[in-house]
Amino acid sequence: MKQSLLMEKYPVFDMELPKAETDFDSVEAIVAELKARIEETEGVVFIADFDHYAHTRDTGGQIDSKIKAARNVVFCFGRMLPNPHVLAVRPRSIGVCDMGDHFHIAFLEAPMEVANTAMESWCKNLFRRG
Repeated sequence: MKQSLLMEKYPVFDMELPKAETDFDSVEAIVAELKARIEETEGVVFIADFDHYAHTRDTGGQIDSKIKAARNVVFCFGRMLPNPHVLAVRPRSIGVCDMGDHFHIAFLEAPMEVANTAMESWCKNLFRRG
């Protein structure tokens, strides 16, 4: 997993997952796995599986020709609501793209370290074990 600034202001974690290094064969399979991890993590609530590719295509938007499928898994760790500002960084989302020979997985850094640790672990566990 690497960390970078998207557009010089958004802290993003992302990872390339070569198809030869995972047992998952589709974006849908990865989304199902992430959803299972979300559902088994105490205090985290699954919200939606958003087909970003279909939405962009159906609204006449532009899609990079290398992207074959793109979905967002939307969920929330929100264990506190200390002020109204925190709503700006919730809920969380992990994006999963099929880039042909690999999957690209990305998420925006959360202001809660436990959330970053969990999301990073879920993503790294997509690599084939053993």
